[in-house]
Parts: sequence; structure tokens; C-alpha cells
Amino acid sequence: MTAGTLVPVFAALGDETRWSILAALGEGDASASALAGLLPVTRQAIAKHLVVLQEVGLVEPVRVGREVRYRVVGASLGATARRLEALGVEWDRRLAAIKEIAEGL
Repeated sequence: MTAGTLVPVFAALGDETRWSILAALGEGDASASALAGLLPVTRQAIAKHLVVLQEVGLVEPVRVGREVRYRVVGASLGATARRLEALGVEWDRRLAAIKEIAEGL
């Protein structure tokens, strides 16, 4: 996952409603109607937020009979978490080097 693919993911996650939808889907697959029953947002608004989350690869639709449910794409979240972890490790390395230089002065 590159920085170019992370930006849209973080933009999608920067919205509180989308974050809440993703958290709710973490409990299990759900339709837009079911999510609207859990969150203080209309079904139409939920559907629009789901499109954004789907476009960045964080959720996918699954047809169950006549209903469309959405599920979290764990691989995408895992890749995002690994990229953030790698950035954190690199910053820790850099800060340790700066500390070493500063203490040597």
C-alpha cells in the first residue's frame, strides 16, 4: 500500500459517520437499513457513505437473497495498519538517531 492509496483511505475514515459505520460493520455484516437503525443517520445517507467506503476498498457488498449487506474488507484494513506501523518504526528510528546525536554534543 503506497502513500497514494493511503490518502483516499484516510480521507474516507476522516468522516465520523463513516468511521461509525466501519465500527458497526466490525460487529458483523449489515445492510444500509440495519445500519440506519443503529446510527442517527438516514438510510440514504448511510448508502452514500457506504459507496465512499467501498470505493476505497474498506467494505464490500454481499448479496443475501434480496438484501445487500456490507462487510469490512479486513485485508485493506490490515494493509493500512501495517503501513502505519512501518511509518511509526521509521520515525522511532529517526528520533533515536536524533537523541543519540543530541546526547553526544
